[in-house]
Amino acid sequence: MALWRMIPIGLCWVSLSLGTAAATCPRPDALGTSRIIEINPAGGLKLGLKSYPQTLALAPGEVVLTFDDGPLPALTGPLLKALRDECVKATFFLVGRNAKDQAALLRRALADGHTLAHHTLTHPAKTLRGLSAQEARAEIFDGMAADDLAVYGQATEHPRVPFFRYPGFADTPEMNALLAQRGIAIFGADLWASDWMEMSPQQTLDLLLKRLAVAGKGIVLLHDNRLRTVKMMPDLLRALKARHYRVVHIVPGSAQAPLEQASPGWRSETEAIIAKMNKGK
Repeated sequence: MALWRMIPIGLCWVSLSLGTAAATCPRPDALGTSRIIEINPAGGLKLGLKSYPQTLALAPGEVVLTFDDGPLPALTGPLLKALRDECVKATFFLVGRNAKDQAALLRRALADGHTLAHHTLTHPAKTLRGLSAQEARAEIFDGMAADDLAVYGQATEHPRVPFFRYPGFADTPEMNALLAQRGIAIFGADLWASDWMEMSPQQTLDLLLKRLAVAGKGIVLLHDNRLRTVKMMPDLLRALKARHYRVVHIVPGSAQAPLEQASPGWRSETEAIIAKMNKGK
């Protein structure tokens, strides 16, 4: 039986099936979206084992697809088509300066049912840790306002989708506290494709599938501003279907997200990477 819940999308309320999302797909052989998880961002929620000692409690074989750094029309557009062809819903962490001129593209993504979240205004190369608190705050909230203005035609004090990802996963205690106060969830990732590295689409695909086979599930980091990622996406979605993975879509809501704690001895992989990069400067 399908369970239905009304959630706010844009300026209206949209009904989403929580139990039979894949059943609405017109292609019975498509990968589809197996289920939707509501996430209540209140209370300083931080997710993703690469950075934090907890993540979403997914079943074996379940993946959440997330894309950073867009939108770029020449790349995000074809990516949206690949997702639509397989009836897959994803989450996009938008860069505000890219979103400003791409209202039509983002509204297309919204109409397709994707979640449009936030990734600062300019994605500063030195990350928010290299900025003053005032500059970091402006990057976060000006970025959210730019995203919402492009997507919904109106920016309010609180973002429509209260999900945020730090550039380079480089968070700060001050900004974490501010985001928690504002009721905005912070997303890291559980695994990534390293698609920022110079590889062919096939190499990127092979690496991600190898990592997925080890992890078995998780929040996946990809980038919709990388041609190699866009080119390999149809093959990735087909490979996920062939290997019996299931896509889970995340949306903001009032329900408490199911959480899974890290294994004993957990350490932040991103902190080690950031420290190594800073040492090399």
